[in-house]
Amino acid sequence: MPTISVDKYDLYEALGQKYTTSEFEELCFEFGIELDEDTENEERPIVNGVQEPPQLKIEIPANRYDMLCFEGIALMLNVFRGKQPTPNFKLVQPATGDIQTITVLEDTMKVRPLVACAILRNVKFTQKNYDSFIALQDKLHQNLARQRTLVAIGTHDLDTVKGPFTYEARPPKDIIFTPLNQTKNMNGEELMAFYEKDKHLGKFLHIVRDKPVYPVIYDANRVVCSLPPIINGDHSKITLNSKNIFIECTATDETKLQIVLNMMVTMFSVYAADPFTVEPVKVISDHNGQTRITPNLTSRTLAVEVDYLNGCLGLSESAESISKLLTKMAVTAKPSPDDPQNLIEVTIPPTRADILQRCDVMEDVGIAYGFNRLPRMTVTKTVGAPLTINKLADIVRLECGMAGWSEVMPLILCSHDENFAWLNRKDDGKTAVRLANPKTTEYQIVRTSLIPGLLKTIRENKGHSVPIRVFETSDVVFKDAAAERKARNERHFAAAWYGKASGFEEVHGLLDRVMAMLRQAFLTHDEGLTTAPGKSIDFEVKSVPRKRDGYWLEPVDDEPTFFPGRAAAVYVRLGGKTARIGEFGILHPTVLENFDLKYPVSTLEVNLEVFL
Repeated sequence: MPTISVDKYDLYEALGQKYTTSEFEELCFEFGIELDEDTENEERPIVNGVQEPPQLKIEIPANRYDMLCFEGIALMLNVFRGKQPTPNFKLVQPATGDIQTITVLEDTMKVRPLVACAILRNVKFTQKNYDSFIALQDKLHQNLARQRTLVAIGTHDLDTVKGPFTYEARPPKDIIFTPLNQTKNMNGEELMAFYEKDKHLGKFLHIVRDKPVYPVIYDANRVVCSLPPIINGDHSKITLNSKNIFIECTATDETKLQIVLNMMVTMFSVYAADPFTVEPVKVISDHNGQTRITPNLTSRTLAVEVDYLNGCLGLSESAESISKLLTKMAVTAKPSPDDPQNLIEVTIPPTRADILQRCDVMEDVGIAYGFNRLPRMTVTKTVGAPLTINKLADIVRLECGMAGWSEVMPLILCSHDENFAWLNRKDDGKTAVRLANPKTTEYQIVRTSLIPGLLKTIRENKGHSVPIRVFETSDVVFKDAAAERKARNERHFAAAWYGKASGFEEVHGLLDRVMAMLRQAFLTHDEGLTTAPGKSIDFEVKSVPRKRDGYWLEPVDDEPTFFPGRAAAVYVRLGGKTARIGEFGILHPTVLENFDLKYPVSTLEVNLEVFL
């Protein structure tokens, strides 16, 4: 969760009340946030010869974008305490009657296709609220905007530029301007080189650096306002003396774009001469059907059942009392005209982007009612249940543990060689899922077998007394063109025995025990089972309805992972369908050498999903 630092006594002044640390901590708990630290009794840095004032560091839920600044925290706590009504944010037309416009050119589709703008008129900045204004941009960039990849915010002194504006995409060499807080002109390529080692801006350059064109916003005089998502122009920078603020947001995600712009204007419209008013801007974007008026401060309406809210929280409140509770959470609610006894009509303001469905309303009711006042409940209505595959895996894990084997949990990623070459196996290119850009050679693919992880575990514990008996029940991953994600998980069980003897009979015995607990009988040749030499090693399933269900073993001579003549394939017949589910045997000496093991190892690996 993001942690927001606010001036302690400025916040208390905004709340109209002084608190002790414990009292404010209790208020935060009641509202569903957490006081992380009060720095008053700690050493604080000295800035420009003045000690930093005491700070309250408050942890905010990750989806409460409206509380990422001092203004939002003060507003929401005042509404919660009943000291202030929920603001009514509204759009107002400019005094001249001519709305500002920004025209989007089609070339922006190649790099950053969306834009939205707004204007705050007659804002009164102080050093503190100016710093908060800049800090909110940084918090939104880090949080919702995903380091400016989804949304980038630009703020400008409207009195230094002239509309109408245009949003274009141009070759880097054609974009020439003086970046923020610099003194010389640069083109796009020079700007990238200049900021490459900059600690703050360097991490954003990759977003557009390799694009054939860069996004840029011009005013009517072709003055560059900004090169999003990197930096604004110095010509239009805002200062403490700025009165009219032009806010532009460019984006690749339409939903995030609207939320970010709404947060910026709603939080700081309080400083406008007419509080909570915003001047709209018309976005002209005919090529992609995005022509519209921004920002959209229209409230959303959601109908929620009274029985649902009471049932989830264990309450028996009426629609009227629930509506009063919701007003403490900065939303407006009233009994629905269609069914006033059983439905509540909740009006969600633009600040509450975190409310998406009725469960979010239920959470707000619980907070407003009081966590400590909610009755204790025993939940009897639930659809939660263990997955069948997990229950099956637990049976296998329990039996292996009781048989004296130790469970291990290696990583699901491994190197390509560990999964194939070190096991004397070949990669056909159609089996393993590869990482596009692995950080190290140790993590190149998603494993298709559990054996490499077991062998690496043994290798790292060679100093342990022998024999070492380990097992794992977990997922492997295969490419699957028929699946929606082009890959599928498969639950496997594997075991490895390491000691001075081969241990072949040990893994054979473990297999028999696991099969017995899965209620699979061992089939012998006396029961009509015949060995088919040269049988395919794939997992083909075929129906043989006249034969008994159970499992049997067949020798394997064409599996290079194992010592010749010391391996067997495991077959099962379930419901008349036959499948090869795995193999076990003594590992080939070259495999032992690859994993740096000096004693023999016998391994077993089977697919558990056939038993579902």
